[in-house]
Amino acid sequence: MEQQAYKVVGKPLRKKDSMQLLLGKPLYTDDLVPRNALKVRLLRSPHANAMVREIRTDAAKKVPGVVDIYTWEDVPATRFAIAGQTYPEPSPYDRLIIDRHVRFAGDVVAIIAAETEKAAEKAMKLIRAQYDVLEPVLDFRTAKDNPVLVHPEEDWFPPCQVGGDNRRNLVASGVDAQGDVEGVMARCEIVLDRTYHTKAFNQAMMETFRTYTELDRYGRLHVVSSTQIVFHCRRILSRALGIPKSRIRVEKPRIGGGFGAKQTAVCEVYPAFVTLKTGRPAELIFSREESQIAGSPRHEMQIRVRLGADRDGTIRALDLYTLSNTGAYGEHGPTTVGLSGHKSIPLYTGNLEAFRFGYDVVYTNHQAAGAYRGYGATQGIFALETTVNELAETLGMDPTALRDRNMVRQGMVMPAYYGETANACALDRCMEHCRRIFGWEEKYPVRDMGNGKVRSAGVAMAMQGSCISNVDVGSATVKLSDDGTYNLIIGAADMGTGCDTILAQMVAECMDCDVEDVAVFGADTDASPYDSGSYASSTTYITGKAVEKACAELKKRICGIAAEMMGCDAAEVVFERGQVRRVSTGQTVSLSDISYKAQVFSDRTAEATATHTSPVSPPPYMVGMVEIELDKLTGQVTILDYMAVVDCGIPINPALARIQTEGGIVQGIGHTLLENVTYDGRGKPMESSFLQYKLPTRLDMGHLRVEFEHSHEPTGPFGAKSIGEIVINTPAPAIAHAIYRATGIWHRELPITPEQIAMSMEQPE
Repeated sequence: MEQQAYKVVGKPLRKKDSMQLLLGKPLYTDDLVPRNALKVRLLRSPHANAMVREIRTDAAKKVPGVVDIYTWEDVPATRFAIAGQTYPEPSPYDRLIIDRHVRFAGDVVAIIAAETEKAAEKAMKLIRAQYDVLEPVLDFRTAKDNPVLVHPEEDWFPPCQVGGDNRRNLVASGVDAQGDVEGVMARCEIVLDRTYHTKAFNQAMMETFRTYTELDRYGRLHVVSSTQIVFHCRRILSRALGIPKSRIRVEKPRIGGGFGAKQTAVCEVYPAFVTLKTGRPAELIFSREESQIAGSPRHEMQIRVRLGADRDGTIRALDLYTLSNTGAYGEHGPTTVGLSGHKSIPLYTGNLEAFRFGYDVVYTNHQAAGAYRGYGATQGIFALETTVNELAETLGMDPTALRDRNMVRQGMVMPAYYGETANACALDRCMEHCRRIFGWEEKYPVRDMGNGKVRSAGVAMAMQGSCISNVDVGSATVKLSDDGTYNLIIGAADMGTGCDTILAQMVAECMDCDVEDVAVFGADTDASPYDSGSYASSTTYITGKAVEKACAELKKRICGIAAEMMGCDAAEVVFERGQVRRVSTGQTVSLSDISYKAQVFSDRTAEATATHTSPVSPPPYMVGMVEIELDKLTGQVTILDYMAVVDCGIPINPALARIQTEGGIVQGIGHTLLENVTYDGRGKPMESSFLQYKLPTRLDMGHLRVEFEHSHEPTGPFGAKSIGEIVINTPAPAIAHAIYRATGIWHRELPITPEQIAMSMEQPE
């Protein structure tokens, strides 16, 4: 479909806050905290599973500067969930602010409120806690129906029935299927049965979890937090603290990165509790160690894939089972697991006769997992795409040709994707484009470079979604200002992704003005219209459509005011850049005059609010190809070239879309080769800083190239779909494929370290 010519949409404009960033001027949470705010620190359990027998705080309370110390005896007894999800939350209510039963090494035992950090740290060392240490559940493969229960409490409560049972260590369980999987498998000429293991990974955003709280002049709880979910956060705090939502205001300043971590209310409740108890401002800033050991990392998963195909490469049946480790608490557990199947199996809709997707989500005594870019699709796509690559190698087929034969194409109904139709799908063009620009024909053959080094290439494709269909809600208010410019008020949170700029571009396109003429405000539960939040790749697609609808309504209202000023009917006028014109006479009135008229003896307002939701979640698609050089002696993998072609519909801002893609690819490279979350034999995490938790740098990413294939999504604003999450999904299977090509060995566990590669190539004498 030919792209419509737009004036502002589709242009690579720089971010509205780019100069503030460059000059170090934006205000983050910590910049807003008054000097008299109490410093909040958390004493954490050293044990993975234990009951607090006794805790003595008398000596700690005598430290000069300590205001108070709170334990499990001081907090409300109402269980809640900290997952930022639309009510009723699929995640179980299984947390207390402080629980006597600590469930992972890092769980909170006491809250310390002090005048200074030094006093809080000194007090922490003087608290004496005695524990009855319990046997922990550390292997998620043995958690289901384990005699040791992570949550034996009677008041465990699931707001939604998702197959969970705390008496079985189950957070969620289910099966989705269509067709006779076993019958089709029996008739297939080739059946592959493979099991994959993906570890937990930390978001490692530069700004750690942090929150500042105070009582405003009306005695309401004012929360300033680095969060993606202001409205969900308000609801979470209301339940946890036992106060009405009307007494809580949550706002976010600039966010120093989130990647999904801040879709979970990891730290907000603790300073809020201190403020309510003391009446004083309080702040909590997680150290890097706390963010690493008590954050909300990606869910560890084990995924079994059974694939049935014929020798001509036709994929006829897929059977996928995911076991997901939610850790000590269930936030995001029931929802992340669904994407491992529902965002991988539909890629092969082309010839698929039957599919089955089953899953179990289990509790263990590890730190609780949460939301991370890709949200379960990343794990499932690694497993399925690696299996498809193995099928291609088994058949001696080019893996890109195998995908050409089986991939979903425009107009196809996707049974494994809730029966949605691929109304905008350029995946076939992405594959061809990537193949050509990458130079697949030249790079796919393995090349011996001498000195034990070989070069090889791998490929993968991916899909994601553009919202949570039938759930997510986005809203926007657009106001005409006195000088003829506009104010855009949103509840979505810009995490550095540039959504403020992208949504402003939409206003500029709709209202025929410059982006500089659109001032953006958000997100604040008192001032912003309701928005589910910035997650599930929904902001551009859902909130963007709300912006489009609000602008259309505002135009009508502006024309109505102008028509009244010119003494004619609204049907006789047209909206133009900076003015409204009466067609028959050529008479015009400026936007600034219209704004002033709305303020004087008028019952018409020059503003509009619109809300949008969607019954569908149109997938973006992507193809990634990687060239590596592998040293067979050391197992070292060097990324030489990564080529990505993305179909995100119409990119609203190609420059920001490109940056999103590049960042996601680098994160995916880190997950595949470097990053790891491991525990010692007692369940204590071992990567508590960036000295142990290895992140990719500019030296590890090779040459990145990103291009786009446009499709036009009929339900999206200006034809747009999402891009934020899909971009992390292709590196793992593509790199694993390239490693196989170089070594002849498939690695089915992430990360794939040099040690694993070198040891796997050792042959017994």
